[in-house]
Amino acid sequence: MALPSKDMQAAIAATRFGLGARPGEIEAARGDPRGWLKAQITPDGADQPKTDFQNGAQRLAEYRHQQDTLRAARQSGDQEALKAAQRERRQDVNQDFLARAQLGASTDASFRERWALFWANHFTVSATKQITASVAGPFEQEAIRPHAFGRFEDMLVASSSHPAMLTYLDQSQSVGPESRQAARAQQRGRRQGLNENLAREILELHTVGVNGGYSQADVTEFARAMTGWTVARNAEESADGAFVFRAAAHEPGDRTIMGRQYGQDGAGQARAIMADLATRPATARHCARKIATYFVADTPPPALVQRLEKAWLTSGGQLDVVARALIEAPEAWEPAPAKFKTPYEFLISTWRAVGTQPQALNQLGPTLNGLGQPAFRPPSPEGWPDETSAWAAPDALIKRMAFAQGFAQRVGDRVDPNAIAAGALGARLSNPVAKAVARAESRPEALAVLLMSSEFQRR
Repeated sequence: MALPSKDMQAAIAATRFGLGARPGEIEAARGDPRGWLKAQITPDGADQPKTDFQNGAQRLAEYRHQQDTLRAARQSGDQEALKAAQRERRQDVNQDFLARAQLGASTDASFRERWALFWANHFTVSATKQITASVAGPFEQEAIRPHAFGRFEDMLVASSSHPAMLTYLDQSQSVGPESRQAARAQQRGRRQGLNENLAREILELHTVGVNGGYSQADVTEFARAMTGWTVARNAEESADGAFVFRAAAHEPGDRTIMGRQYGQDGAGQARAIMADLATRPATARHCARKIATYFVADTPPPALVQRLEKAWLTSGGQLDVVARALIEAPEAWEPAPAKFKTPYEFLISTWRAVGTQPQALNQLGPTLNGLGQPAFRPPSPEGWPDETSAWAAPDALIKRMAFAQGFAQRVGDRVDPNAIAAGALGARLSNPVAKAVARAESRPEALAVLLMSSEFQRR
């Protein structure tokens, strides 16, 4: 398959692999588009949003303090104190999301950022629970971004042991039926039992996939192996941040999962299972297809999936190797845009096109809510959908148009829409859209026309 011209490759590098071009970005990639992308693959992982983030353990401590404050405010009937405590809780989550959006809008390594966002969505946590919301930002910073170009196994363990995942999928409450903790609880007339949520999602969503060859018995055995993986009650309980392995809650005995036996003791049992799952062919196939779908097409070329799968298997799940295989794959450089931007990608690419960034959450939060992609709240452990059908309904397009018109009214008089069109799309800018932008009656109208064009909405 012949590659398109260097001009078109540069445009694809910035708009398909990245989050949309900032002014001058396509020009910077033109000399060596593939090299420009590969240079964004760094052993340190993805960039961190710029803020004074607290880590997961600190956030959990703050959450518990906020819970005490809220409880006291409710008991005393102090409405002002109650509202203040609720505002404080929301503020952390809002700042986390705004900082992430500002990074996306301003980074000069947007492929690196999109690669991190893919894995954050693969290992989904949702701020639907208050305790999980408090650590959703630290989850990306601690479990995803440092491992973005490292071993998949490390990211799998880091995400599965993070308090965000442990609370979101109720793993923190799981107790082995034959464990010492369950026996003590029974003596006190209390019932504690096994929770299979996290074990099931690791198999179904994070590793081998729904067709990966596991059974309900494998889910139950894996859940037994994971008992004891929970959240520390306080900072003194765990030397490993907010995660703690509570041996008294662990189900004793060997485990057999998908035909393999694991005799390790304690926390090492689940870790050994994860290490095995991370390099299974079914995991390589499942993740390769998701990566190809995310970056290239809703129905990705089989040859591309096979390339990524091969890179995964030969490297033992090294994500930098898989990322380079994606960049090298000729199927990823097909000029015709096949992907429709998610609401988040659309908004971030809009800011990138004009070379600025959101200054407050209310500049993007309400629009994302209206478009069905609220901050840190994917609808299920499966994460945000990635197909055109999920985001291109008529009502959603009308809301995108309303955002585009409002955005253009705010900034349109201060920018040159023709220059923005050329800078944002490069060789992907068609003559009809260029003419429509040039012939618009005003600069705001011209910018809105560009933002709602098919070339800008698609990657």
